[in-house]
Amino acid sequence: MGKPRNAPRSTMKPRPAGAQPLSGPAGFRETSTPFVATLLDPAGVLDVDRVADAFRLTKFQLADILGLSRETLYKSSRANAPKTQARLRDMLEIISFVEDWCGGKLQAMAWYRAQPIPELGDRTAESLVKTGHASWVRAHLDRIALGGFA
Repeated sequence: MGKPRNAPRSTMKPRPAGAQPLSGPAGFRETSTPFVATLLDPAGVLDVDRVADAFRLTKFQLADILGLSRETLYKSSRANAPKTQARLRDMLEIISFVEDWCGGKLQAMAWYRAQPIPELGDRTAESLVKTGHASWVRAHLDRIALGGFA
């Protein structure tokens, strides 16, 4: 249910100029440059080399994590293809979502690859993204962030 029509207005005072940003919901913090933004090239396309370097992976390893053929990430035309970019975005969105919960991006990648999710058939986030079910993982994480049980 929404707020009643005649509900009192919030008594929160605005932050003074120059004040540090507040923590967001569920432990998320505001940062000046989001992690994913550092992985984009000037054209706004995810740079495969930057993604691989950020997680200390080779392109072969990254292709395997994404469920793509090993050669896909070595040709720019294939690396910039919509399917490849969508798979990269799905992976990075999920990893960014759990990064604070896991303690860092490398730990979040370890969770993404190895932690079975009981509510989703004991499959990992990696296997679900590979099969086109990234939305299931996002819905599961959204529910947890809002206070649902894992």
